[in-house]
Amino acid sequence: MSNEEIINTYKIAKEKYAELGVDVENVLNKLNKISLSIHCWQGDDVAGFEKADSKLSGGGIQVTGNYPGKARNIAELRMDLKKVYSLIPGKHRLNLHAIYGDFGGKYFDRDQISPEHFKGWVDWARENDLKIDFNSTCFSHPMANSGFTLSSKDKFIRDFWIKHVKKAREISAFIGKEQNNPCIHNLWIPDGSKDLPVDRFGYRKILKDSLDDIFSVKYKKSELKDALESKLFGIGSEAFVVGSHEFYLGYVLTHGKMICLDLGHFHPTELVADKVSSILQFSDELLLHISRPVRWDSDHVVTLNDDLKFLSEEVVRSGNIDKIHLGLDFFDASINRIGAWTIGARATLKSLLIAFLEPTKKLKEYEEKSDNFARLALLEELKTMPFGIIWDYYCQKMNVPVEAEIINDIHKYESKVTSKRY
Repeated sequence: MSNEEIINTYKIAKEKYAELGVDVENVLNKLNKISLSIHCWQGDDVAGFEKADSKLSGGGIQVTGNYPGKARNIAELRMDLKKVYSLIPGKHRLNLHAIYGDFGGKYFDRDQISPEHFKGWVDWARENDLKIDFNSTCFSHPMANSGFTLSSKDKFIRDFWIKHVKKAREISAFIGKEQNNPCIHNLWIPDGSKDLPVDRFGYRKILKDSLDDIFSVKYKKSELKDALESKLFGIGSEAFVVGSHEFYLGYVLTHGKMICLDLGHFHPTELVADKVSSILQFSDELLLHISRPVRWDSDHVVTLNDDLKFLSEEVVRSGNIDKIHLGLDFFDASINRIGAWTIGARATLKSLLIAFLEPTKKLKEYEEKSDNFARLALLEELKTMPFGIIWDYYCQKMNVPVEAEIINDIHKYESKVTSKRY
C-alpha cells in the first residue's frame, strides 16, 4: 500500500476501535514509550570477541545452523545492530554479554575484564542515543566444563566465577553512571547435573553463599539494578538446575533484587504470563526475557504466537508496565540474523500493541458483573479487529519499513553487506 492508502485505512481502523472505547492515538503514545533491550548475541551466534576464533562451546546452551554473514568483530556487529534499530519502531536499548568487550586484540580472562573494555560501547551507544544493559558470561569457558560455576564445590572454580560476576557488576555500574540511567545486570548460570544428584541442598547452599559474597559490593540503584534468571533444565542439566525458579524467587524477594523470567525456562505447558501478576504483588520490578521455546528451551526466533500475546496482555492488564523490563533472548544461526532480530523485536512490539488496543476497562466491567458471556464475546471480537493497519501506520509514522517492505529491505542489506563476509 502507498503511504496515502495506509493513512486512509488507518482512519477506518481507528474508528472501529473507537466504537469499543479505545483511543488509538493514546495507544500509539504508550507503545512509543516501550524500550526493548535488544540482545547483541543474535548477531554472532553467542561467540563474543575474547579471541579471534571465539565460538560458543558448552555451558548448557547451543546455537544451531551456519547461515553465512555473521558479525566477525565489533565493527560488523555494530553495523548490523544499527541496521536492526533502523527496522524497529521506537527507541530501544542494547543488551551486552561480558564476552563482547573491546579487548584490543589481547586476551583477558573473565576475572580480569574491566570498565575500560566497554568504554567503546558506551561511547557508541551515546552517539546512537542508546542505553545499555549487561550480563555476566558464566558459560563457554574451560572453568565451566564441570557443569558448575558459582555453586561449584571446587573453591578455585567458584572463586573464579565470583570474581567474574563482581567484575561484571562493576562494569554495569560504570555503564549506568556514564549513561545516567540504570544498567540492568542479569545473572544466569548453567549450573546443574545431567543425572540425579544426591546433595541438592549442598549445591544450593553454596550458590546462596556465592551470591551473598557477590552482592556484598553495593552500588547505587541509579547506576545498577540486579536481576537473577531462573531455569527449569538445560542441555547437560536435565535432572537438576541449581538456580531454579523457587531458589531465585526466594533470593530476590529477601535481598531486594529482581527476578528474570525467560519464556523458555519453564515446563512446555507452563504459562509464564500467569506469573507476572503474582510476582508484582511482592516485587517492585520484573525482568522478562522474550524467547520462543519449541519443546524445550531452544531459543527460537520470537513470533507473534499465543504465548507472546498472553504475556503482553498480562503486562498491560497489570497496570504495572513501568515496573517491567523487556529484553529479547534468542539466537538462530539457521536464517538471516538481521531478519531474526527484526522479526523477534517487531513481533514483541506487535503483541504489546494488541494488548494496548484491548478495551480492558470494559472487559473488567463484564467480569465484575459475572457476565462471562459478554467478556468472551468481546475477546473473540478483538481477534478479528484490524490491528495490522494500526501497526503499519505506526511504522510509517516512525519512519521504519511497514510489514510488506521488511523482506526486500533485509535482502538488500544482505546483498550489499553480510554476503560479502567470508
